[in-house]
Amino acid sequence: MKLNITETVLRDANQSLIATRLSFDQFENALELLDKAGYYSLECWGGATFDSCLRFLGEDPWERLRKIRKICKNTKLQMLLRGQNLLGYKHYPDDVVRAFVRKSVENGIDIIRVFDALNDLRNIEVAVDEALKAGAHVSGTLCYTTSPIHNLDMFVELGKKLEAMGCHSICVKDMAGIMTPKAAFELVSALKKNVSLPIVVHTHSTTGLGAMTLLKAVEAGADVIDCAISCFSGGTSQPPTESMYYTFSEMGYETGLNPEVLKQINDYFKPIQKEALASGLLNPIVMNTDTDALTYQVPGGMLSNLVSQLKAQNALDRLPEVLAEVPRVREDLGYPPLVTPSSQMVGVQAATNVLVGERYKNVSKEIKAYLHGEYGTAPGKVNEELRARVLEGVEPVTCRFADLLEPGLEKAKAEIGDLAKSEEDVLSYVAFPQVAEKFFNAREEKLRNTAKYSISAIEE
Repeated sequence: MKLNITETVLRDANQSLIATRLSFDQFENALELLDKAGYYSLECWGGATFDSCLRFLGEDPWERLRKIRKICKNTKLQMLLRGQNLLGYKHYPDDVVRAFVRKSVENGIDIIRVFDALNDLRNIEVAVDEALKAGAHVSGTLCYTTSPIHNLDMFVELGKKLEAMGCHSICVKDMAGIMTPKAAFELVSALKKNVSLPIVVHTHSTTGLGAMTLLKAVEAGADVIDCAISCFSGGTSQPPTESMYYTFSEMGYETGLNPEVLKQINDYFKPIQKEALASGLLNPIVMNTDTDALTYQVPGGMLSNLVSQLKAQNALDRLPEVLAEVPRVREDLGYPPLVTPSSQMVGVQAATNVLVGERYKNVSKEIKAYLHGEYGTAPGKVNEELRARVLEGVEPVTCRFADLLEPGLEKAKAEIGDLAKSEEDVLSYVAFPQVAEKFFNAREEKLRNTAKYSISAIEE
């Protein structure tokens, strides 16, 4: 029996534990080891990595991808894409989505895991189509959640639609670690009966269920599972790669992994983890098992960001209140799955409600856009009283919002001008205008200083 394992340390594991602050310099010397470990794929791009590179790490995310590709020649590189949201927090025009997907593949991506936060598949159609045209493996994703309106039949129907769209595999994305072993077995079994595609299962260890959930998913026929090297596993991250390797090898599954190389990889990342703990970047809170997450359903990256935000406002002691408010906000919004960007929107609004002391006294522009229908159709019934108050008479959008957007690529090229040296730069600017422009200016200044230094050296 064959079981494929994807390693997440370069993306989701460090996003969930250390807010995506793992720099290329920190992991560069581990890439050869990662490439020869026998992984099915390395999740190394997408998600919050793009924003973090530009905003916090001073890195060009496209250059990071190219450097990873140059070293990792034998292992598939994988990214997470938010459909029409791309890697940002709003919907982008179709021409931008197509260009971004095409450039991602050109720069080294093999597998694109594409999802929509609301499971509104209209919002992934363009990204899936372009990824197929670019020759990538497309892993169509259903965001797992529990609510009064989510059930097995709904998820199976989503799986059928993803297969009909031409996806090569279906990923069950359990971003908050709330899928129980029983639910995983039932869902994977149902998908295997109703679709002919390989099934990928992604979960987190937040609630303590992760390893058991993966075990039952594989027993039900899952073909690929996501794991994290052990020192970056657990808590809000994924179950440990090594433990899953030993478990499934003993059960007769062939994973292709080399345990000696896995140990070398873990030994490499241990000092990085230790340093993150010492600096406070890795907060012990996100390493804990938190069964309350079965109620509030906060995914790893969202929890680490909430902790950071509340800590910055000297309000970390109010985290339990914020977490208790999250399900109430989610119900008001029609039970969206808590995954980027809906998780950030719900989390920020919940924190605002608690810190201000009055629910919806201040409403974020993202929540207003959500209630307007700019993110798609909510899975369930929205609080219409809240919507009416927020929209103030404006009718909500019912079509795919991207159909209302003008093409954006040429406009962005004109705006950023000579600061952009490539189409990739333009796409960075479209995704994060102010952050990218600041990055480009810093890059120009660095080049000027380097040139001055070189001329001075010649003159001397």
